[in-house]
Amino acid sequence: MIRGARCRFPRRSPVEIAELVASKVLDVPDFPKPGILFKDLMPLFADGPAFAAAIDAVIAEHGAESFDVVAGIEARGFVIAAAVAYATGKGVVPVRKAGKLPRATVSATYALEYGEATLEVHADAFVAGERVLVVDDVLATGGTAAATLSLVERAGGTISGFSVLLELSGLAGRQNLAGRPVHALLTV
Repeated sequence: MIRGARCRFPRRSPVEIAELVASKVLDVPDFPKPGILFKDLMPLFADGPAFAAAIDAVIAEHGAESFDVVAGIEARGFVIAAAVAYATGKGVVPVRKAGKLPRATVSATYALEYGEATLEVHADAFVAGERVLVVDDVLATGGTAAATLSLVERAGGTISGFSVLLELSGLAGRQNLAGRPVHALLTV
């Protein structure tokens, strides 16, 4: 059992976790637009034991004592963040698309591999110096991740780690996050 976490399943090696994640990824061609091969992780989320193993692996990588709160990136990152937060007894903060949060926000506009987007977090989302684990489903070009990490810091948080379930290495997202802590359960 991971200290400080509600780990209910046997701990698996990084290779076993990568194989598990790979077995649950579905390729969806031409989504959200022609020419994009979307990596759908919903089958992983829908499989209780597999999802629990992935969440346990994220927690094991960072250690439950290394962060105070979990930030999840819209929208699939919310699912991961909520599970990590629950398992470790921590709080969760959503990083949302523009216009979805009701109070004062900090925002960042960035380029995606297929367009442009703006993310926001409440300006008071973090206590100064609070250690934040940021999670999402996929790391592609790194634009979403870089914007989120910047937002967390601008809102007073300190990045303790960044984890994704899947990293698309051909899109150079890790290189665009140089100097940042990056962890992926599976890199393809």
